[in-house]
Amino acid sequence: MDVAALSVSILKGVGPKVREKLARLGLTTVQDVLFHLPHRYQDRTKLTPIGRARPGREAMIAGEIELADVVYRGRRSLVVRLADGTGHIHLRFFHFNAAQQNQLQRGARLRCFGEVRFGPTGFEMAHPEYTVLAEGETAQPEATLTPVYPATEGVHQLLLRRLTQQVLEKYLDKIPEWLPPDTLAELKLATLPEALSLVHRPPPGVDIAALESGRHPAQQRLAFEELLAFHLSLQRRRAQMRAYQAPVFGSERKLGQRLLESLPFQLTKAQARVLEEIYADLQRPYPMQRLVQGDVGSGKTVVAAAAALAAVEAGFQVAVMAPTELLAEQHLRNFTTWLEPLRVPVAGLSGRINGRARTSLLEAIGSGKVPVTVGTHALFQEDVAFSNLGLIVVDEQHRFGVHQRLALREKGAVGGRRPHQLILTATPIPRTLAQSLYADLDVSVIDELPPGRKPVETVVVPETRRDEVMARVRTACAAGRQAYWVCPLIEESDMLEAQAAEETFAALKDALPGLKIALVHGRLKSAEKEKTMAAFKAGQVQLLVATTVIEVGVDVPNASLMIIENAERLGLSQLHQLRGRVGRGTEASACVLLYQSPLGELARARLAVLRETNDGFEIARRDLELRGPGELLGTRQAGLPAFHIADFLRDSGWLPRVHAAAERLMRDYPERVEPIVRRWLGSAEEYAGV
Repeated sequence: MDVAALSVSILKGVGPKVREKLARLGLTTVQDVLFHLPHRYQDRTKLTPIGRARPGREAMIAGEIELADVVYRGRRSLVVRLADGTGHIHLRFFHFNAAQQNQLQRGARLRCFGEVRFGPTGFEMAHPEYTVLAEGETAQPEATLTPVYPATEGVHQLLLRRLTQQVLEKYLDKIPEWLPPDTLAELKLATLPEALSLVHRPPPGVDIAALESGRHPAQQRLAFEELLAFHLSLQRRRAQMRAYQAPVFGSERKLGQRLLESLPFQLTKAQARVLEEIYADLQRPYPMQRLVQGDVGSGKTVVAAAAALAAVEAGFQVAVMAPTELLAEQHLRNFTTWLEPLRVPVAGLSGRINGRARTSLLEAIGSGKVPVTVGTHALFQEDVAFSNLGLIVVDEQHRFGVHQRLALREKGAVGGRRPHQLILTATPIPRTLAQSLYADLDVSVIDELPPGRKPVETVVVPETRRDEVMARVRTACAAGRQAYWVCPLIEESDMLEAQAAEETFAALKDALPGLKIALVHGRLKSAEKEKTMAAFKAGQVQLLVATTVIEVGVDVPNASLMIIENAERLGLSQLHQLRGRVGRGTEASACVLLYQSPLGELARARLAVLRETNDGFEIARRDLELRGPGELLGTRQAGLPAFHIADFLRDSGWLPRVHAAAERLMRDYPERVEPIVRRWLGSAEEYAGV
């Protein structure tokens, strides 16, 4: 019997309508129900006397109804007073029917579970789960902890518990064990039925703290298999990509050599090493899938430009994709400055190019006259066609949706051939984590900053000392330097963010007369933003007031002071990116983190990390500790699966053993790979390696 193929329809209580609702949760087979795991638990294994119930806590209580009445205080509700000799509590139902009203009459005895709270007449429970006890029946606590499952509209907890119970009773022993016996023995892992049984129905006395943190051995057994499924999926994707053909670029690097000779600086050893790794990839007959990690200012863009020239020299086109117009414009300026003296035309394609100019540009791209095109998501619109796309450079890939990146890659798919892909990120990820998250990619790290770059001095200052900060700005600008004043997102609204920036801009103009101050935010038209940024870069603006639109890609070597308002609201990664806008010249630079008191514990920890280190990889490690990987990496947007039970940070100790187990499975048990991946990832696997 294959529980992975058995439809949920065979379960009692699942008709066509319920099946449709279960499908919204991804539950279409009996196996899906078994692997739909609880995200928390309620303790109903003991009865609490009503007199000992406390607000803010969940409790299992039992008693007799003394009063039941429909009241009209604000909202119509059914209010029932329940007593057990130690005290009484009110049960409040805002949604009820006639049958319920008939059930909940004076003298009936109930067993209830819910959260105790303060109400208008003392302690109450709103919409508790309850059971009417038969005459002479004693209220009994539950035999196990009660699971709480991820649910959706129309699929309530009682239904999920009933279905899970059926599956545990009838099909648990039919679930196949795909992990080899020697792996289970070596890692001292429970069998799959043992682990699933405990996770769905934990017995009394179980270590609740371990369960709530996901560290119970039964959960860890399942987390191991889920991490294994994810890793196997990426390894399969890697193998699939290598089955495609890609253009082979020759070893001629005349253009690249001329570029490097024309630069006013030498590549660092790390840049040179990574460039050689890319060149080696480009000479292979299958698509390069390489992620280049580098801290802010480590020089990823020039490495990408040299790689682009290898494609151009071989007669192919290059597409460079950036997540924001501001960053695309920065790349366009850099690529134009570096490549056009080598007689390599570079074009910029953005959403604001319209009419004849757009038609003409699309014709030039389609005919192959433009070898290098830089743009935002505009690059993968339907009317954009490349003649001979050989290399795609994607900057900050986690900011793009999966389908967007896939659409661009498909533009280069000609006769089964795929373009090479080079992915850049300034979000450093600890190496062991990167090797697991991006097991379908080759990972290169530029772990060295250009010579002469001085660490940015970082100070944390309360808002009450704002006048001192403004005086510091005045002094820096008087000495010929430039400064940023960043107003981060206050609400999830461009309009409110722009308004806050405008208010700060007006206040700074009043406080700092004589300084040339300009403003840039997300609601300005692209042409205005570009004009302001160009003026700042040219030194015509001394102080730039901005929102976080300047987070990445802005390069003004003369800017040596960064002020970040409301710094406590931002994550470590974003603060580090913003700080990276200064310290790009030879002068000593500083970053002032202005915060509003009182500081929360997490915000205090974040600001302390920034003050202690300039190392992006150390900051990434600490950011993971503080926030977890999902938020740091933009997990869902990056197409990585939302895990059922695994947690990359918590379970990172398993990763080396996951890699070893994956190798063993692919070598000795290849027939087990597909069932493991399908069990845990389902349809999510198709995006794993995009």
